[in-house]
Amino acid sequence: MFAFIARQPILDKDQDLFAYELLFRDGTNGAYPEHEPKKSELINSRFNTLGIDDISGNQRAFINFLPETIINRFPAELTADNIIVELTQNPAVNTSLMDACESLKKSGYQIALNDNRLRSAVLAPYPYIDIVKVDINKISPQMLEKHIPTLANSGIQLVAEQVSTLDQFAMCLDLGFDYFQGYFFTQPNTKTAKSLPSSKLILLELMSHSATSQFDLEKVVSIIERDAALSYLLLRFINNPMINKREKITSLRHALHYLGEVEVKKFIALLSLASLNDEKPVELLQVSVVRAKFCELFEIHKHGKKKAMSAFIVGLFSLLDTILDGEMSTILEKLPISDDIKQALQGVEGDYLQYLETARAFESGLWGKIMTQAEKSDISQKELHGIFNDAIRWSNEMRQALSDFFPKSRPQR
Repeated sequence: MFAFIARQPILDKDQDLFAYELLFRDGTNGAYPEHEPKKSELINSRFNTLGIDDISGNQRAFINFLPETIINRFPAELTADNIIVELTQNPAVNTSLMDACESLKKSGYQIALNDNRLRSAVLAPYPYIDIVKVDINKISPQMLEKHIPTLANSGIQLVAEQVSTLDQFAMCLDLGFDYFQGYFFTQPNTKTAKSLPSSKLILLELMSHSATSQFDLEKVVSIIERDAALSYLLLRFINNPMINKREKITSLRHALHYLGEVEVKKFIALLSLASLNDEKPVELLQVSVVRAKFCELFEIHKHGKKKAMSAFIVGLFSLLDTILDGEMSTILEKLPISDDIKQALQGVEGDYLQYLETARAFESGLWGKIMTQAEKSDISQKELHGIFNDAIRWSNEMRQALSDFFPKSRPQR
């Protein structure tokens, strides 16, 4: 179990989730940390921890290991089902490491090599290596163009790291990369901006009502009744065992009475956003959901529950410009939500923006920035990481609850 951990998504050519890379604050350069048994017990007893399956949401996970860990102390509790072992050293130059890799391959593990100097392009194909990862910011475009096509034709799968823009994604796709690590998919494509169909305008209207302080039940019911499919989905979503384990909900009024206004508003906002995101990568919705819960819990920690829903909406709506391929300011003009939410979504300083920036720091494993944000917010490292870990757990539950309606997650091998 781990208290200080983050993850970065790796998407395939269709921008479906292929895996997460796990980042460990306690490990050397983000590698898998080695703790003495007593320290592990202390962490588990005193901290809000996550297991590997928790942080990865039961998806594949790339984990970076130091050579000595692989050679001498590879964790017996890990299995090859969903773990891809990532190396920073070529096993061909270390006999002991090569022997250890041979053993891992016999146990069913896939092995990835982080090769930021493209040595794999000038050496013989590496024994036991299934995947090569390349940081595209550390290699010139000329070198990439020269060597990547050859590697792509060798049978080794290729991951482009630090892909931060849609143009970089397009370039790497053309070069022959198989997978893409980075937050390029969270960038809006304003080149393809177009007017919204009436069905999505209904969803925006519904989302705006979920974000208001005064919940007009009759108005929301009238909006949902315009779309029979949406009404059906909402009831199915609320009756999902991950959401509601006790009483069958038969109507929105019933849900409001049984679950409470705040929870119903969350579910309406979540389902509306998921429906808006139907033509975009599912991971875009997942990032939005983690941010939403993180911002909500951060606000509760600082100021209590009174404005927690507003903080939730800031996180949930933080990628609306990408989901709708438009300017955030233009989109917000259509939403009658409070000014403090609008200001945070447009980068105006304040608590909500601070929550959002901290969530982004977790997404990239920027531990120094996370520490700075903790000091600014007068919150301990333990509490802040605990909030993030709770947000990850909740997002996993929402991923499962929404998977019936949007089943785009990549199947396990």
